[in-house]
Amino acid sequence: MTRKTQLTPVPYDNSSSRAPTLARPVRSRARTLAMDAHIEPHQHTWSQFTYCASGLMQVTVTQGEVQTTFIVPPSRALWIPPHVQHTVVVLESAELRNIDLHPSVTPADWSDCRVLVVSKLLRELIHSLEDSVPGTRDAALMALTVDEMASATTQALGVPMPHPEHGDKRLRALCEAVLRNPAEKSQLSEWVAQVGASERTVARLFRDELGTNFQQWRQQAILAHALPLLARGIPISQVAAASGYASDSAFSAMFKLAMGKAPSHFQTKTLSKQ
Repeated sequence: MTRKTQLTPVPYDNSSSRAPTLARPVRSRARTLAMDAHIEPHQHTWSQFTYCASGLMQVTVTQGEVQTTFIVPPSRALWIPPHVQHTVVVLESAELRNIDLHPSVTPADWSDCRVLVVSKLLRELIHSLEDSVPGTRDAALMALTVDEMASATTQALGVPMPHPEHGDKRLRALCEAVLRNPAEKSQLSEWVAQVGASERTVARLFRDELGTNFQQWRQQAILAHALPLLARGIPISQVAAASGYASDSAFSAMFKLAMGKAPSHFQTKTLSKQ
């Protein structure tokens, strides 16, 4: 997940015409971004549903004392509530789609970021909204889009990190070490010596600061590590080895259980056909 190449800053769209309104509560905007484009940290007064029609993006959000990084492939989208700071890095050249929603149509209990599975219907609705004009058909498209979003399957696909300033430094150091090489070690007991804390202490920190345990967190880190490799067309055997799995089948079984589809579904040759 660590980017070693030079990122290219690009401005985010803060035009006054972008904001959704009561009369037009759902707005869909398309944007093409090159690999390694970086959209600076920002936030909106409205909620946002964002995904790549093609390509791959990394979105880091900050909520309270926790930062979470999401790797978002084309068949998934990230829901970002109002007033949540987020930054975007494009891992593979992307056709980005931002769908902005007025509070009047936002699900009341959606206060946390979440990854949603983008159905074929939802994907087509989003594309249709880009060219629609005010009227009865446009209102129907917006209503159906919101309904399809609300009923979309939610997926645990994010890597939470302690806040860089307020979080526990030992926990953050361990998390960063795992992210640099998730295949190096598989057990928490093998990592804790590097950060000068006991296994019990670090296990408590995972639970208290990140709301998870080490093995669940590590699986999310492995998925975030594997998705960009798959998107670049790297063979599954190599991705499995880089993720710490001795066999392709074991990696594929974990991946399919977590993602709902086999690793091959997320490779470039497959994504181009969707």
